[in-house]
This record gives sequence, C-alpha cells and structure tokens, in this order.
Amino acid sequence: MAVCQADPNMNFDIARRRMVDTQILARGIRDRRVIEAMLKVPRHVFVDEAMSAQTYSDTSLPIGEKQTISQPYMVALMTELLQLGGSEKVLEIGTGSGYQTAILATLADRVYTVERLRPLALRARKALDSLRLLNVNIRVGDGTDGWEGEAPFDAILVTAGAPEVPETLVAQLRTGGRLVIPVGGRTEQTLVRVTRQADGTGRRETSIACRFVKLVGRHGWMLDE
Repeated sequence: MAVCQADPNMNFDIARRRMVDTQILARGIRDRRVIEAMLKVPRHVFVDEAMSAQTYSDTSLPIGEKQTISQPYMVALMTELLQLGGSEKVLEIGTGSGYQTAILATLADRVYTVERLRPLALRARKALDSLRLLNVNIRVGDGTDGWEGEAPFDAILVTAGAPEVPETLVAQLRTGGRLVIPVGGRTEQTLVRVTRQADGTGRRETSIACRFVKLVGRHGWMLDE
C-alpha cells in the first residue's frame, strides 16, 4: 500500500468539512478540540491512492494485512471518550494506518503506539512523518502487553475488539486515567470506557455497539481463533 498523493480532481478540504458536518457533528460529537482535529488531519494521507475517492465516506476502509482504517465517526467518538486536554501521555494499541494516531498526536502531548504488524507500522510512520507529527513513538509488538516501560499513561485507546478488558492495560493507567476499548465477541463488540480508581480497580461505562477487527495477543484473541 502506497501513501496516496492528492487527487487534483478532488477537493479534500471540502470533503473533510462535509465529513465533519454530516458524520461527526450530526451524530452528537461536541468536543471542540476533537472536531478541530478531525477538520485538520488529512485522512487521505493514510489510505491507498486507489481508494482516495472513498477516504471521507462514512465507512471503514481496508488498509492491507486484513486490517482497516476506522469509520470517521468511530475515531471521533473514541477520541472524545478519552477526554484529552492537551497535556496527556497517551498509549494507543493498534497503530493501523496511523490516522487515529495522528488525531491523538494533534490533541495530546505525547503518543506511544504499538502495532503487531511491521508493514503497517512502517507505513504509519511514513505518513505521520509527512505531517511532521513528531510526538509519536511507534513500537512493533504485542499491544495487549501495553508499554510498561513508559507507564503510567493518562489515557489508553485500543483500536481492536477484545474478549474482555485486559488488566495489563488498566494497570498501566495512572489514577483517574481512561481506557477506551471495544469489548465483546469476534465480530461485534460494545465500546467501553474504564477509569482507573485510587484502589487500582476500574470503573466501567458502556457506550455504543461497534464492530472491530480482533485484538490479537497474549491478553486478547489468539491469532487462529
């Protein structure tokens, strides 16, 4: 998959504005910083050139390696649930295309992101560097282990569906930190936010039904499940 070049026949700025108006604002996203980030970050940089016409459509898109770039609304909702103010240290599990990473990097102080698949990590790094988002650290590995050497985190975002909330990730939150993760079956999940309490436990809130690829790893799904 090549990082796409702008199609001279398509005005991506207009398409991005329309995406925010019809998909983000219309569905109730109200965090002004999230809205501004969705307007600013060029989603087309993170998809294959052949799919550039679909970049700002209301759907997820394939990015290779049997993975997808999430629907714009889901990116906005998950980001809003993290309640970022600008000074946070954020961990992302599942770098994928790098688009969600770019949104987080626009809104937080530092982003640490773990991707299981090296080809995706390399493509994401190239796309992020092209936008000069230099506050992102990418590592290839099992994201379900988190990034213990950099913990604790103010927020953790998981971009794949887990059978249950990995306690390894809750343990890497600071007190008051938020973990947003899809939890459920192999094909359908519920978006969950877990806030770490002073005693180390997590207070759980549920959001909406969703569909994500499986979170593969030691504390998620096995690769062949």
